[in-house]
Amino acid sequence: MRQAMPGKTPLYVWFDTEYSTLELDKAGLLQVAALITDASLQRVLPPERDVRLPIRLREGETLSPWVEENLPELVQACRSPEAVDLLAADTSLAAYVDTAAGPPAEREDQRPVLAGNSIHEDWWLVRRFLPRFLNRLHYRHLDVTAFKLEWKQIRPAAEFDKENPEMIRRYFPEAVLPVAGKRHDAYYDLQASIAELAFYRRNLFRSSVTESA
Repeated sequence: MRQAMPGKTPLYVWFDTEYSTLELDKAGLLQVAALITDASLQRVLPPERDVRLPIRLREGETLSPWVEENLPELVQACRSPEAVDLLAADTSLAAYVDTAAGPPAEREDQRPVLAGNSIHEDWWLVRRFLPRFLNRLHYRHLDVTAFKLEWKQIRPAAEFDKENPEMIRRYFPEAVLPVAGKRHDAYYDLQASIAELAFYRRNLFRSSVTESA
């Protein structure tokens, strides 16, 4: 773990969500998770500061059949006393970013970068529900999916296995995985995304150079 240095950029806010339906215009948040690294993919805060929150189900919230079938533990957590409302989640996320990066920079291009897989979907929900958190983020995003698509063109048989906890720990040694191999958990998935980017950094560009040599 490294301490964040004032004025050093970028920091990456690795972020993931679970939500009630794939129709993002209608979706409600079920879980948010965040973990901040530096550009070298090393933590800037200890694991106990990571954000991992179930969101209290709003009155009248409709869950898709897929969510009901595949995320029963999360749905139960969203109905339990440990769940928080959107305001509390937004406040926690904003405070977490401030702890790592300091007060929000006036210039948006000096703020931490939101990062993850298919991060545009999570950003869409941030815009809808988490305004304090949004106001602490860079206008650019780091989407690991772009590297994934390029890697599939070069090495389609050597895909990064996000469901393999040992592979995640190999490429992100600071990972704290909640349950081995547990997918569709925002905290697990964002750590898999960090490891996946490290995998591409180690292999993709080297392969690209070899291909073009």
